[in-house]
Amino acid sequence: MKFTCERSVLLKEIAIAQEIISSKNAISILSNIYLEAEHDTLSVKATDIKVNFETKVPVLVIEPGSTTVFGDKFLGILNAIPEGELEFEQIETKITIKPTSKKIRFQLKSIASEKFPEFPVPNTDDAFEMPVKDFKEMILQTIFAVSDDESRYFMNGVFLEKTEDKIVMVATDGRRLAYISKALDEGIKEFSGIIIPPKILNIIMKRAGDEGLVLISVTDKVIFIRFGSYNLSSVLIEGQFPNYHRVIPESQSYSFSVNRLEMLDALKRVSLLVEQKSHRVYLGLSSETIAVYSEESDIGTAKEEISCKYQGDELSIALNYRYLEEPFKVMDNQEITIQFTEATRAITIMPDPPQDFFHIVMPMQL
Repeated sequence: MKFTCERSVLLKEIAIAQEIISSKNAISILSNIYLEAEHDTLSVKATDIKVNFETKVPVLVIEPGSTTVFGDKFLGILNAIPEGELEFEQIETKITIKPTSKKIRFQLKSIASEKFPEFPVPNTDDAFEMPVKDFKEMILQTIFAVSDDESRYFMNGVFLEKTEDKIVMVATDGRRLAYISKALDEGIKEFSGIIIPPKILNIIMKRAGDEGLVLISVTDKVIFIRFGSYNLSSVLIEGQFPNYHRVIPESQSYSFSVNRLEMLDALKRVSLLVEQKSHRVYLGLSSETIAVYSEESDIGTAKEEISCKYQGDELSIALNYRYLEEPFKVMDNQEITIQFTEATRAITIMPDPPQDFFHIVMPMQL
């Protein structure tokens, strides 16, 4: 196999492929990136067995063929080579990589491409499309709420389901819940809820643009996602996702509105003196003012007051400040509304005016 291509074009795709790989063992096929050159196109594949990645790169193919190369060192070589055209040549089990304009030469050993795992094939009959910008927004509003408690593995991913004329994405760690929905065209086949591991969703967030469509196909155990020149697939998390409908309050008695950036700044300052194990802050509500403060400790205290729109009795709510900070960061609205019934029951965080997403947080003990 032999081909030439622009170093920058190949580097971008190999960097993504290397993100997929979890093994760093040079003699493992799972540490290698699959390369196949034919018809002036280079197919690039990588896998960690659970998540699969495939894309195509335009190259000048001098001799078609396929091989696998140790991803970690291949990426390092591409980073070290100067900008410009490079030549890639395989002879038997040795691969030579060199820029055409410099006297630099790297040589790597390869593993036969026949040993690379086969990728599952999507069922395109049940696939549906949606704007990639909408899908990225759904990931952004939910992925931070995924649980990292491996004993509750069924909450270690983002729940996705198709109901009626919309698609819903939900994440929870048992103490908070993030929800978003998007409208879909009618006639798209429904599927029972699935739990998607965060790894494939993080790759989409980092690599997908805001233009075009994303194609999604779901089977019993695998989700397939295609956008641009990229094909991704991931094994789904097995298990029963919690019934999130039971957590969503039907109605709440009180609400207050705050400026999103003012609240974020207050949380950032007050959190400097928050107890680092509990992350507890207090929201002291009074007419047109909210006080954000930490509890007294051996280190000291912090308190900041900001204006808000509130009519009701004075009260305090204790919350993990990260559970406020993280949803506030992913919203882009100027005003945020927080609804509640009492200090010990769930609060709902939503944009003002309301949109297609919200966040629910359980308060801590006062």
